[in-house]
Amino acid sequence: MNTWFKKLDTRPIVISGPSIVESEEQLLNTARELKKVEQVKIFKAGAWKPQTTAKSFGDRGLDILQWLNQVKQETGLLTMVEVASPKHVEMCLRHNVDILWIGARTTSNPFSVQELASALQGMSVPVMVKNPINPDVNLWIEALETINKAGISRLAAIHRGFYPFEKTRLHNIPKWEIPIELRSRFHNLPIICDPSHIAGANKYVQEMAQKAMDLNMDGLMFESHFNADEGISDQERQLTPADLNQVLRKLICRLPSVEDIEENRLEKYRDQIDSVDSQLIELLAQRMNIVEGIGEYKAEKNMTILQLQRWEKVREKGIELGKSLGLSEPFVAQLLRMIHKEAILKQNEVMNRK
Repeated sequence: MNTWFKKLDTRPIVISGPSIVESEEQLLNTARELKKVEQVKIFKAGAWKPQTTAKSFGDRGLDILQWLNQVKQETGLLTMVEVASPKHVEMCLRHNVDILWIGARTTSNPFSVQELASALQGMSVPVMVKNPINPDVNLWIEALETINKAGISRLAAIHRGFYPFEKTRLHNIPKWEIPIELRSRFHNLPIICDPSHIAGANKYVQEMAQKAMDLNMDGLMFESHFNADEGISDQERQLTPADLNQVLRKLICRLPSVEDIEENRLEKYRDQIDSVDSQLIELLAQRMNIVEGIGEYKAEKNMTILQLQRWEKVREKGIELGKSLGLSEPFVAQLLRMIHKEAILKQNEVMNRK
């Protein structure tokens, strides 16, 4: 997995195009307007949309691929299409599509990914892989590695968030820790963020795009329509090319590192962080040693592991202390839940051993 994506020589690389291709006019007009947005390098369009019925959409793939060839000729933009079957791969390559992407639903199915990998064997086309529907980094990695083993070295990942199980202001839960984990395992793998899918509404797109930039992602993928108010699908999250240009102008692209001649303050802060982290881990180990003793006591007295009143008291005190020290309640609550979960597992291990 190499750094081919960065050879496009700009950051962020911007991918944009309509959520659904409605007509030749809509496709071409959107591409023409996006060409005026300097940072847009790749024009994406769905020739086949998994969430639509075959009757309403399945017969138009060939037409759309031909229209995309016209987009290339008129604008010079690279073209990008989602593929979900070997037939899609064959048709896209026959019509000179520059980049393929694998959607979240397909990534979630290892059998479908393997079929695509077989169809791509020996090809040199770049492939981008969206995260699976559920927050499973290993499933995402498995899909990327399967495509890589087919000989596709020009790979990138697309972070589009995960389906929420609870009500949220966003369409998809970002769970930024998942792409961060992916980056930590594959340092040279380009990661693109899809703020349109995460946001679900235009009013949140800027915020999600900035967050992606702050996390040093390589590119952004936006849904765009030359006349978004008249679009037949996903009107609330499609930006006009002019609106997209405004979003990009407001973006702050921060540096991954800087040279500080007078004093490297960042390294000093990091040394302090390392010291505190070591103390935290040592304290957690001490806590688990105490938990093991509690587990032995409960086993001797034939007591249940879960003591609800005690847990509620610990959580309440911890949250109040956190607030007084400037920590947010959700953060402290989540931290305490993780510690409590590990304590229960430890006590269960002790009691079963007894």
